[in-house]
Amino acid sequence: MKKTVLAGIGLVSLLMLGACGSKEADSSDDTKKVGVLQLVEHPSLDNAYEGFKEGLAEGGYKEDDNLKIDYQNAQNNQDNLKSMSEKLVKDEPDLLLGVATPAAQSLLNVTTEIPITVTAVTDLEEAKLVKSDKKPGGNVTGTTDMVPIDKQIDLLLSIVPDAKSIGIMYNAGEANSKIQADLAEKALKKAGVEVKTKTANTTNDVQQVTESLANETDGIYVPTDNTFASAAAVIGDVVKEKKIPLVAGSTEQIDGGGLATVGIDYKSLGKQTGKMAAKILDGDAKPEDTPVESADTLKLVVNKDMAEALGIDPDSIKEPK
Repeated sequence: MKKTVLAGIGLVSLLMLGACGSKEADSSDDTKKVGVLQLVEHPSLDNAYEGFKEGLAEGGYKEDDNLKIDYQNAQNNQDNLKSMSEKLVKDEPDLLLGVATPAAQSLLNVTTEIPITVTAVTDLEEAKLVKSDKKPGGNVTGTTDMVPIDKQIDLLLSIVPDAKSIGIMYNAGEANSKIQADLAEKALKKAGVEVKTKTANTTNDVQQVTESLANETDGIYVPTDNTFASAAAVIGDVVKEKKIPLVAGSTEQIDGGGLATVGIDYKSLGKQTGKMAAKILDGDAKPEDTPVESADTLKLVVNKDMAEALGIDPDSIKEPK
């Protein structure tokens, strides 16, 4: 009888251990997989990605705990965008993140089923990522980095009030940049200022374009353009030498060599996106019904070293009303 009882106890113990092991296995199954595709490496996009992870963490999803992230950087190469998108989708993640417009578009070209969040995208409607910002209607939602163009132009003109001509430079191949450049040109013409526009297709062309505009204009405006953001240091060297004030679309571009901007904080923008993604992973939201969000805050950023190099009092630069 004792042997029978002991055997029974042993069997129960084994079953309990088995149940515990099964629970642990079930817990491991709760780990969410997120695939990330970033267009290129530069401070604005890097900060957006870091913010995204912070937003996910606030929403309860942390790497090496219950979250696994597959991060891919296309280095601004179209072939890489395609192959990396295909790889990420093939791995069947629970959610995808596209950092910058081309990356977001590339992911959508591969899947219309897996939820996609995006950040650092200027106009989701124009990029055909959503049907409308208020009701996306598909598998994509996220945050827009559309900046206050009018305010940025007002800022530039307050720095050079007697400007006769202002230069705008961007990559015409980036739809987001074209949208901003057109708005900037419209604002400048409304102010009665001549506009000179030049474009660069690669970072190799940026220095020549910057030098050309610096020789021909009284100030330069650069939108949130990935090509020019990647060459921010080169731009900074040119405008410092030529003593030309430059206002840029993002705060990170100012740190890299611009003079000032009223712009968005990309880390905060990415964090907003991460919080949206967490709700989707929770099952509390769907991209199709989740409105596109804009930046929560804007801030004036002044590069004091650049201001002093240009002979401008940094404290004289104020945010336009």
